[in-house]
Amino acid sequence: MELTHLNCSICLEGFKVPVTIPCGHTFCKDCISAHWDAKEKDGIGPQCPFCNENFETRPALKRNVSLCHITEITKNSHAARATPPDQVGNTSAVPDKLCERHQKPLIYYCNNDRMCVCCQCAVVECKNHDKVLVEDERNIRETELMKKCGEIRRQEEETEKSIQEMRENIAKAKVSLEQTSQWVNAKFCHLLKVIEEKQESTQHYIAQEQESTLSQAEERLHTLEEKAEQLRQSHERIASLCALPHSQFIQESRLEEVPQMKDIPVDVTSNLQERLTGVTDILSRISKLVSEDLEKAVCMAVGQEKEGSPQEKRPVLAVVPSPAMPSYPTGKEGLSAYRCALTFDPYTANAHLRLSQNNRRAEHLTSGPRPVPTHESRFDHTWQVLCSNGFTHGRHYWEMEVSKPWAYLGVTYQTIPRKEKGKRCMVGMNELSWSLQLDERQLSAWHAGRRESVTGQLQLQTLPLRIGMLLDCEEGTLTYYGEGQQRLHAFHCAFSRELFPACWIGEGVSITLCPA
Repeated sequence: MELTHLNCSICLEGFKVPVTIPCGHTFCKDCISAHWDAKEKDGIGPQCPFCNENFETRPALKRNVSLCHITEITKNSHAARATPPDQVGNTSAVPDKLCERHQKPLIYYCNNDRMCVCCQCAVVECKNHDKVLVEDERNIRETELMKKCGEIRRQEEETEKSIQEMRENIAKAKVSLEQTSQWVNAKFCHLLKVIEEKQESTQHYIAQEQESTLSQAEERLHTLEEKAEQLRQSHERIASLCALPHSQFIQESRLEEVPQMKDIPVDVTSNLQERLTGVTDILSRISKLVSEDLEKAVCMAVGQEKEGSPQEKRPVLAVVPSPAMPSYPTGKEGLSAYRCALTFDPYTANAHLRLSQNNRRAEHLTSGPRPVPTHESRFDHTWQVLCSNGFTHGRHYWEMEVSKPWAYLGVTYQTIPRKEKGKRCMVGMNELSWSLQLDERQLSAWHAGRRESVTGQLQLQTLPLRIGMLLDCEEGTLTYYGEGQQRLHAFHCAFSRELFPACWIGEGVSITLCPA
């Protein structure tokens, strides 16, 4: 009697690669695929040919592993029943070999010798050995193989599941990676577009201001030239009067007057730099983010960090407004090529500070303020001193020895407040100055009263500390270096006026300017 539930309801034959669809019915893989292909040509969506359940999309066809095994067993069973009578009882289509020595059937399996033997071998050679019938040993081995087969099937199913999961994960990864790529590219494109637009509008504004300023100056120049021409004509008329007879000279000289004209200012000034302070500050921060922070982040992401000397590890300095890299010399000279000699300005030194060593050393006295003459340049309430030297162009490098880490080292414009109380007069605490704060716990960079943590570290094992500073006026950078010229921090700004080195000195601290 045939088992009809093992037949496909489409081809009405035994299953060939049975697959189960979402409604629970099973068909041959080729049968259901051909059925759906034919329906699709007629414009009909996928549905079960048995219960007519419709599916939104064509279901994925997965092999019904259990039904496959049942079908196989059934086929083998049918084949066994169809075996001729003279072969009934044979467990294999291939006849067993005979014993090579006695030419008798191998009916026993010797566990000691691990081989099949005939009855004569079993009585003589394997008399006291552990023996079983070949059929029993086969049954034991078949049972073991069935267990192994079951384990293989289990691993096969798990592997198939892993393959499917891997394919899904690869598809998800492709989508995620593509989305990340598109997001990064979109951000870069957007930033470039915004920067280009703002550059265009700013340049247009600068051009307008330039045209307006120069136009007004040209008008004043033209007025001055007209005044000069009137004065020249008056001078010529007066000279011609001198040749007239007395009576005519007396009569006409009374009519000559000195031209009365308003004073015309000759200075050509513009507050464009001040009006663009917000723009230049933002450009400085963007420049630092791009040239340092973004550079470092990209290098870490793509694994381009390289070992090398502290000089080699110094990142490319950001520049405002020019994007070119400063061409500092390498080799033996290094930063020393820009070394300059500095001295402190005694007229700026706070009363708590004493200068010595030809004004190259400044010490904060613990005994209190000393009597000093009043001067408009002096810092009255802030423990601060400026250097006599100012810089408007070029590159300049100097080093300072600090007795202990309680100081602010930086540069400032000449117009820094000097008479106020509070932090506003300190270098780095206003829009006019930049400084690096030396502290035992952490380095900090200051500008306009805003603090930024510095990742560089000071070597506190040996005092005094030697700090190097490189000012590049054209490139708009102020860079700090520690021991061995290890880069500590860099400021980026479009410097607009003369800069003076400045030091705020804590109580009991001394700072010495190193010779060039």
